Amino acid sequence: MVNTITILDGGMGKELRRIGAPFRQPEWSALALLEAPDQVTQAHRNFIDAGAEVVITNTYAVVPFHIGAERFEARGRELVELAARLARKATADANRPIRVAGSLPPVCGSYVPDDFEPETAPDRWRTLIEPQIPHVDLWIGETISSTTEARVLLETLNAVAPDDKPVWLAFTLDDTPGHAEATLRSGEPLSVVAALLTEPSAANVETVLFNCSQPEVIRPALEALRPLLPDTPLGAYANAFAEHHVESDDYAANTQILERRDDLTAERYADLAAEWIDAGATVIGGCCDIYPEHIAALAARFGR
Repeated sequence: MVNTITILDGGMGKELRRIGAPFRQPEWSALALLEAPDQVTQAHRNFIDAGAEVVITNTYAVVPFHIGAERFEARGRELVELAARLARKATADANRPIRVAGSLPPVCGSYVPDDFEPETAPDRWRTLIEPQIPHVDLWIGETISSTTEARVLLETLNAVAPDDKPVWLAFTLDDTPGHAEATLRSGEPLSVVAALLTEPSAANVETVLFNCSQPEVIRPALEALRPLLPDTPLGAYANAFAEHHVESDDYAANTQILERRDDLTAERYADLAAEWIDAGATVIGGCCDIYPEHIAALAARFGR
């Protein structure tokens, strides 16, 4: 088991907003690809300068859910390829090796496992995979809500880019206030994640992570999964949303912009990450509302 800590980047969408890039719902971080691609490069560089060793391509919102079905059909591949090139470009001036992870986001909506469509998802993921192949070092399936979603993603990835690159799977947890057990947003126990990794489609899965969940639910999840996957690298990159999205009956991930928690300073986030490392994590970073200052704190305490 490798003990060296790998530092991921932070939340692209909110960093784009912070530096003044075009930003709104429903396009989220995809709007900067359309209107200000240089600022996407700058956001990547900000995280690299903070100490990130892996940057994730800005493809999370290049899906029908965010940019609309017609635009996705007409320009999806173009925007995905642009996002991958910009990430690679941002690594060129770094004084150390930086890996680029090709983001494979939810293609039927974030946080809502019941909305996943196994019939339509593969074609959408193909649009996200093929243009990134020449530019990325690894794949990262992000904000996965269920094992069904993960399984279809892996099957698609194996069909489109077989034996191509390492695969990281990042699952999102049920972080509803008062929810005690560590489960996926689908309600599935974490034992199903361990079972998934025994399937042939998971042969290239290198690392399992938890992402886009409140940071306080990460440690219990890692503690539950570590004994089940003793030889698999684990990791986490949490969000810092000030309010829980399920508290609003009309919430959808492409309609509202949740603001960040005041208490989650860079040092506090690093303290929480230390707990994740104690629970077995060797890859740490940030999701929504985690900025370069947070990544700098992680790199200072846990980096090489």
